[in-house]
Amino acid sequence: MTFHPQPILATCMLAGFAGLWGCASTPPKAPGPSEATIAAHVQAATQAAGTDLGEVLTLCKPAPATRAGQQDMDKSLLALINKPAPPPGQAFDNLYFVGGDWASAWAINTSEGIILIDALNSPAEAAALIEGGLRKQGLDPARIRYVVVSHGHGDHYGGAPYLAKKYGARVVMSDVDWTMTETQLEFATPIWGAPPKRDISVKDGDRITLGGTTVTLYMTPGHSWGTLSPVFDVNWQGKKHRVLLWGGTGFNFGKDIPRLEAYSSSAQRMAGIARSQGIDVMLSNHSRVDGSQAKLAMLRQGAPAPGNPFVVGLPTVERTLTVMNECALAQRDRFALMP
Repeated sequence: MTFHPQPILATCMLAGFAGLWGCASTPPKAPGPSEATIAAHVQAATQAAGTDLGEVLTLCKPAPATRAGQQDMDKSLLALINKPAPPPGQAFDNLYFVGGDWASAWAINTSEGIILIDALNSPAEAAALIEGGLRKQGLDPARIRYVVVSHGHGDHYGGAPYLAKKYGARVVMSDVDWTMTETQLEFATPIWGAPPKRDISVKDGDRITLGGTTVTLYMTPGHSWGTLSPVFDVNWQGKKHRVLLWGGTGFNFGKDIPRLEAYSSSAQRMAGIARSQGIDVMLSNHSRVDGSQAKLAMLRQGAPAPGNPFVVGLPTVERTLTVMNECALAQRDRFALMP
């Protein structure tokens, strides 16, 4: 198993996180925020969403300017965790869903072990859904070599310490979110327990290779400042497909205009990467967003022709990122108009 750090060219770096977007000319100045700009962004998102991306379009609903209090957050979190988990399932020849009703976990199976993307809310969920789900799919959880944590929120790192201790799995997170989990957690609750101890720290463009499968980790700040969105290949009936797993979707951070602008830039950048790499599969770490439960049910029942329901095609991947971008800009403008 191999970890490939990638150099960042100093000539492309701009102030702060802007360097993640690469070397680009300065865009024309956009009009100031107004009710008209909000409506225009929502309209653009609605048009891009069409009839099939309604769940993603919910991002355009006004987000609260303040975060939920601890009691309300814990109550909502328990309600989401306590929903009955769907059965595990095989999305592609080498990709498996082993998550819950709310938070997802994805296992990439290789000849040398498993790369797990996200670890759910707790050790109990990791044992029941990740270990149990892998076994139900004929896979040995002892083969987990890496746990890639998409971002430093407990619904994605909760089971990582358990898997690291039990199987010696290496835990991977961005340097930015490792620092956040070590200093001041953005969302802290006893429901999740302590975050994992710093292990492999990555930056934009770093890669993990295991058994001939390479996962490229792109920094897509917004949902957290250190969100990672993995890109990798899967196989289905003799054909290769390219996957983007968006690492963090919701606007749950309150009135934070820089975060929304970073989110917008991340979505725009990944749309360009999707075009250049021919990405035709778009996944999420929350199954409501990508409709993975319905798609897995179709596969269990024998997916109708043509092909795999997860293969949505490059145009739909681009439309999804357009919806995310436009909704982030709409919410930015709403907050900008507030006193």
